[in-house]
Amino acid sequence: MDTLIEISADHAALARELAGQGVTYAIGAWVDILGRAKSKVVPVDHLPAMIAGSERYTPRGMGGIGEMNPAEPECIAVPDPATLTILPWDRRFAWMNADLNYGGAQPYALCPRSVLKRQLAVAADRGYVFSLGVETEFYVFRADETGNPGTSHLPPIARSGLLKPTPGYDIEAVLDAMPFLDRMVSYMQETGFGVFSFDHEGGDGQYEFDFGYAPALEMADRLSLFRVMVRQVAKEFGLYATFMPKPYTGAWGSGHHFNMSLADAGSGENLFRDAQGWTKTVYSFVAGILRHAPALAAVATPTVNSYKRLTPQLADGGTSWAPVWAAYGHNNRSCMLRLPGNRPAVENRAVDSAANTYLAAAMMLAAGLEGIDEGYDPGPPVGENTSDWTPGTAAAPRLPRNLLEAIDAFDADPLTREVFPATFVSEYVAMKHAEWDSYHAQVSEWERRRYLLDL
Repeated sequence: MDTLIEISADHAALARELAGQGVTYAIGAWVDILGRAKSKVVPVDHLPAMIAGSERYTPRGMGGIGEMNPAEPECIAVPDPATLTILPWDRRFAWMNADLNYGGAQPYALCPRSVLKRQLAVAADRGYVFSLGVETEFYVFRADETGNPGTSHLPPIARSGLLKPTPGYDIEAVLDAMPFLDRMVSYMQETGFGVFSFDHEGGDGQYEFDFGYAPALEMADRLSLFRVMVRQVAKEFGLYATFMPKPYTGAWGSGHHFNMSLADAGSGENLFRDAQGWTKTVYSFVAGILRHAPALAAVATPTVNSYKRLTPQLADGGTSWAPVWAAYGHNNRSCMLRLPGNRPAVENRAVDSAANTYLAAAMMLAAGLEGIDEGYDPGPPVGENTSDWTPGTAAAPRLPRNLLEAIDAFDADPLTREVFPATFVSEYVAMKHAEWDSYHAQVSEWERRRYLLDL
């Protein structure tokens, strides 16, 4: 333990209060590039020291954050007491979200939470509050006889028979999964998510929870806990849960739709819609995001698997409902960006369930602010179904077709280096190039079926 840290009397009192409630351990969770929570666990009487920065880490090489460098200085995780919650599935633990830094005010270049906080500060300097609501989807599976989820086609938690073209909103698939879903709702309500609906989505065993929007940092913190919660509740029932965007060829893709809004920091007035309708501000915000859509894909759809979702049709020929073109429309769900009729927010439907919310929110906000600052015009909204567009008929640029295209666009876009530290950009680009190269080097069963005996 660092003997130079200063213990706050308030935090010491907090530790005693938590101990009186039965809490015995504290977590100061930071997330890696993949969005997975990481932390040391300390006894609750050590919580004041943890908040003061006692816990050090060597995070490189873990979860994709850079290449291991044993000579680099350690990082300090500084938990935010404002995010403290007692984990409802195990009340021995108090959870806090944390930033990684080198001590003092120097954020760690590869800390996703710090990246978002820096961009939110830019917005605040312009008098804006950026809020976010996220519609996140995931799959829940039962174990099969092999017990190995990585090599088998696992059965869904609830089957919807042979419903075609989709079991979306199927009530039996909800009722059959209620032990899992009910416990999720209970835990989410206890931890302040404000659940207002949940449903079965288009894939067998695919679910979505909708809950209250919040300032962007609070929402990103909430989702880092949500991912842990989903997996822990699944384990309570002997199930598997995954945020992989497209777990099987025939599956529907899992989205992580961003619903973004800007408000005036002084009055709290929403700046995207007024009594006359959508404002010039929202159209410029949309135009900024569309201008940087290829680069944004590198953090909004960040895996090789992500691009199996970003296709106009499913394997059976049905519409995928995932955007393919960098277009916007009024209530048009086939577009990347939608201006919905029931809320004053911009919905980005291109974000998928693998996205790190901190990173995607930071770059999307920066792109939107550039659009406002420069007065960009997105042109007329698209009214037709963009899923029917072809390269010869499309009225907007196509989103990247694969991770390689996305990461090259990310590396080439000047906005990238305004949002992310230079070290982050170089490490992220190298990591994603390596991911693509590893994937591209594999010979698939599809290739053998297609070419082995015909060439």
